[in-house]
Amino acid sequence: MCKQSNWDRCVAFHGHECGGLTIGYKAALYAIDLLNLSFSQDENVVCVSENDACGVDAIQVLLGCSVGKGNLLFRMRGKQAYNIYERTSGKSVRLVLKQPPVEMSREEHFKYLQEKEPSELFDVKEVTIKLPEKARIFSSHICDKCGEKTGNNWIRIQEEQKLCLDCYEQYDRFSI
Repeated sequence: MCKQSNWDRCVAFHGHECGGLTIGYKAALYAIDLLNLSFSQDENVVCVSENDACGVDAIQVLLGCSVGKGNLLFRMRGKQAYNIYERTSGKSVRLVLKQPPVEMSREEHFKYLQEKEPSELFDVKEVTIKLPEKARIFSSHICDKCGEKTGNNWIRIQEEQKLCLDCYEQYDRFSI
């Protein structure tokens, strides 16, 4: 039985081939090369993605970054940019997708992304976001209003009640 290729694993996880998946795939390969990374079993490799698009799935498959482990975070800016950190070495890189040279159809763009080397697709920039701390484990409280268990860091006190964010009524006189 032959070993499934990295691309095939990404497609299987994501559900289909597309340009967006290719962007994350190429970014992950480039980060692996630049930072000498391997799949993160823990929180050693961290990705702060500036989008929540298809490419994030390839980051999960190839780098081992996931929301559940706490080493995949989102800083929503709508950019095809990934900030990758390696905790042990302290090295990091920000990969920003370059603009393609011409307007292309969806099919042409997919082919372009597939054919290019990662170094041709991304600008390598210095990371400006501080490395996020490791994920914490918080104790939980029962919301005094809805009765649902909520992490301690998400509880708010209002009129001497411990309330989850859904039950807490935000006070803001300036939201007009």
